[in-house]
Amino acid sequence: MIELLSYDFMRRALVVALLTGLMAPSIGTYVVQRRLSLLGDGLGHIAIAGVGLALLTQTSPLPVAIVVAVLGAVLVELLRQRGRASGDVGLAILFYGGLAAGVLMAGITGAGAGALSQYLFGSLTSLTDGDVVVVAVLTAVVLVPAVGLSPQLFAVCADEDHARVLGLPVRTLNFLVVVLAALAVTVSMRTVGLLLVSALMVVPVAASQGIVRGFRAGLLAAMGIGALVAVSGAVGSFYADVAPGSLIVLVAIAVFIAVWPLASVLERRRRRVVDVGSA
Repeated sequence: MIELLSYDFMRRALVVALLTGLMAPSIGTYVVQRRLSLLGDGLGHIAIAGVGLALLTQTSPLPVAIVVAVLGAVLVELLRQRGRASGDVGLAILFYGGLAAGVLMAGITGAGAGALSQYLFGSLTSLTDGDVVVVAVLTAVVLVPAVGLSPQLFAVCADEDHARVLGLPVRTLNFLVVVLAALAVTVSMRTVGLLLVSALMVVPVAASQGIVRGFRAGLLAAMGIGALVAVSGAVGSFYADVAPGSLIVLVAIAVFIAVWPLASVLERRRRRVVDVGSA
């Protein structure tokens, strides 16, 4: 571990992995609650169009990808509010149209699809000090409302009608969730990549739901698991000489599989307690 920390690029990689591991599950918790687990994939694909547009216009990929992903997220939310079928169509458009447009624009520049690879699969070890600062700022932008507004966001994601009765601005909060998801996806594209970011948003949340009860506890547990698997994957990639993004996702899936037996035991214990209490 001391050897690892002696390299500047690995220190930067570990910091960004930690930040991403905290951020992605924090907004992924609300995405899962809304049963839109594939939203991250859809936004990731349309962010590819943003990267392609940046290559075409010779501008910085991250700002352009953020703008394009946020616009796509708003479009999906508008379609979702019109009806379930429209929302599904919107996600399909993001999946296929975004990827195709990104590859096409990258091809027009002469760079080809290879120029997109570091954004599709992550490039954690090539981060600069400036990248770390940008990731830290954007992580704060996502985490502050995701944690600070957790009661309101949970109410909206769990039951919109009840949230309206409580007087919450349901429409605004719904748009906030998808915009924060778009930010999380684009910020994570250098960590796990746009094709794998949805896993970091969803898998830690699924793992936490099996071992804790209550929304707040689940949110914090998901963030803890996300940070653990992201840092573990980054460290493991250094020693195994493999791609960090793919290893982070595989570690997350391994944790999810590992907690299955524990989740089953805890669920049986809870049922026995309920049965005894009702007897």
